[in-house]
Amino acid sequence: MTTNRFRAAALTAAAAAMTVATITAATAAPVPPAFLSASQLPAASTPWIAGPVQSGAADDFCVEGVAPDTNSRHREFRTDLDTGARQTITVAASETKAKALAAKLRTAIEGCLDRLQAEYPTLEGEAFHHGRINVEEGADLYSIDTADPEVGSTDIALYAVGRDGRAVTVIGWSQLGDLDGAPLNGFRTTTRTAVAKLY
Repeated sequence: MTTNRFRAAALTAAAAAMTVATITAATAAPVPPAFLSASQLPAASTPWIAGPVQSGAADDFCVEGVAPDTNSRHREFRTDLDTGARQTITVAASETKAKALAAKLRTAIEGCLDRLQAEYPTLEGEAFHHGRINVEEGADLYSIDTADPEVGSTDIALYAVGRDGRAVTVIGWSQLGDLDGAPLNGFRTTTRTAVAKLY
């Protein structure tokens, strides 16, 4: 009789422990989407250095104000020779809202050269869409090549917008120079990696 009581008590305690574990697992905060590491950026002449992941969207003229700071995090990357990159990840409330955000980011990048030239009238440039990448819900790749004859400077920027479920990421890469010297294929690989590792 005593043995049966001990067994019943043990079973009750085990059931309670399993219930607590189940509730804890169910209420635990979801794992946030993963960011690129420095080694996953296109090869550069000096090593990439990754900054910490920070709250809010990255500071970037082409997509400024599009991604909401409250649901976004970003990471900055740099090298020692005028090459930089940045990644913002936003987790939307639903897949429908994530799809709409990705479309807004693409539109902002597609119109960025016009906005730059409106702000800097002497600026010359070309912008291209380099196609869609088949990864998760898809990603799009862009370049913006600018030159200012008055200053004598040339700059090239690459952008990508991708989505995996409710997570949307925008990646920017820039350096002095033009499109011929940009690692377009390497950036395409970086974009594929970035979207694939979101979740």
